[in-house]
Amino acid sequence: MKRWISISLLLVIVSLVGVGIGLAKGGPNNNVDKSDYVSAGNLIANIPKGTLSKEEVESLVQMREEEKLARDVYLALFEKWNLNIFANIAKSEQTHTDAVKALLDRYGIEDPVKDDTRGVFTSEKMQKLYNDLVAQGSKSLEDALKVGATVEDLDIKDLEDFLKITDNEDIKIVYQNLMKGSRNHLRAFIRNIERNGDTYTPQFITKEEYERIISSDWERGAVDANGNLINKGNGNGNGNGKGNKKGKGKGNGHGNGKGNRYHGRNH
Repeated sequence: MKRWISISLLLVIVSLVGVGIGLAKGGPNNNVDKSDYVSAGNLIANIPKGTLSKEEVESLVQMREEEKLARDVYLALFEKWNLNIFANIAKSEQTHTDAVKALLDRYGIEDPVKDDTRGVFTSEKMQKLYNDLVAQGSKSLEDALKVGATVEDLDIKDLEDFLKITDNEDIKIVYQNLMKGSRNHLRAFIRNIERNGDTYTPQFITKEEYERIISSDWERGAVDANGNLINKGNGNGNGNGKGNKKGKGKGNGHGNGKGNRYHGRNH
């Protein structure tokens, strides 16, 4: 794939456009929304298995290691810079790679992750990509944040491409939730980059899509195979009360609530 071949050059370009960064460690923008955690078991439990094409199998194998790569890169960069955003998003990425593994197990596909040690990959392309990303992110904190944005940028693009080649609902619903998480992660990295007066240029998704993502609010809750929110959160309540002593009283209460798909959330 051309994007894999050219990523090393793109990372070099990213490193040349930066300026010094002074980012406080931790803080309100470094939390992770727990709804970005993906539980494939809950999402696909009632969805019947389909028949997979060769392309669908290949996409699952790639995404298993690609989500592991995200986790491993962020753990390495947290170890280097001790910035909470990397540790927090790595926890989310763990659930993402686990979700893809659940699909591999479901269809009896051999897991490419033979050794779950950080930084170890079966795919030579993934191994090189991991090495390049960690080396780039180790140069400066600014480079590290841009590496994070690059990883999420790539994930979104690959997931979009893979959604086009599958008609199996179980795969689609997992991919949609992975992609929703990646959009939130991208927002988190960009917020940290821009807060320090710097910018990121998308390398894989279009500039228009990138602008739509970073200008919109955090997405909360699981989504369906079409990317629509599953639980909109509505509730009703009624209450009545009477009392008798020296007087009488009666009260009624009724409330309705409906949640929106998008809510702001700091990472």
